[in-house]
Order: sequence, then structure tokens, then C-alpha cells
Amino acid sequence: MARAAEAISLLVGRSATVAVAESLTGGLIGAAFTSVSGSSKAFRGGVIAYATDLKQALLAVPVDLLRREGAVHPQVAAAMAAGVARLCEATYGLAVTGVAGPEPQDGKPVGTVHVAVSGPGGEIWARDLRLQGSRERIRVKTVDEAVDLLTGVLKANKGEHFG
Repeated sequence: MARAAEAISLLVGRSATVAVAESLTGGLIGAAFTSVSGSSKAFRGGVIAYATDLKQALLAVPVDLLRREGAVHPQVAAAMAAGVARLCEATYGLAVTGVAGPEPQDGKPVGTVHVAVSGPGGEIWARDLRLQGSRERIRVKTVDEAVDLLTGVLKANKGEHFG
């Protein structure tokens, strides 16, 4: 919760907002943010797009990208982040997609996770992870990594850019 509280504080300090697009975490990131008192000043909402077709229908992830790469791909995370920011009219979009297990998905091994933040002007910051442990551990670690990426972007606008 401390990580989410820091991100919310930074957002409020900038008069900025965030929305989340979650796949493997199934709402855990949104729950982390809304557990923070005063989060309504910065947290707009989110989409749990667990099914691949919802990533396209709700978040405007290009269908050709999904067909070519599958749902677990860095560009899919980036498109999800941009899509949720647009949909929820937020300053920042934060998205995660990956494989929590117990089985691989789209040829990607368990623990493959992609996190992306979409910011003002369409900038994208991304983090690709190879996590280990149980399904629950992978999900919890994904939340931590996603909130950390957003916090890093807000603190210094540093990160790995693409797109």
C-alpha cells in the first residue's frame, strides 16, 4: 500500500490522474490505488480486460497486433495503457499483460509480464519482466512493478521508451 500511496500523492501533487488496464492482475492494481485514502483525487478507474477480444474492443489494441503477437507482448501493454488513458480521460494509463500460470499462453512462459505507462503527449514507458514463483506471487509482484514504474515516471520521467 505504501507504493500506491506514493504514486497517488505524486499524481495529486501534479493535478494528474491515472487509469488502469489489467489483465493477469484482475483488478489488484485498482484495488491497491483505491485502498489509499484520498485516491479519488487521482484515480479515474480502469478496465479488467482478461479476455483477448476485450483488449481490442474496449482498449483499442489493434487486432492485427493481437493476431500477430498474441495478448502477451510489450506493444500490447503499450496499446492497453494508451487505450485506458483515452477511455477514462486520464493523464496517465497504466497497463499490465502477462502469464501468471499455471500454463504458458500464446507460447509465452509463465512469469512473462509486460508493464506500460502512457503519459501526456503519447509517451510510453515500458518494463518487461520475467517473474518466478506461484501464480499469486507473480500477480502480486506485477502490481508492485507496475506501481513502481508509474512512480518512477512521475518522479523523474525516466524509463525505457519505445513507440
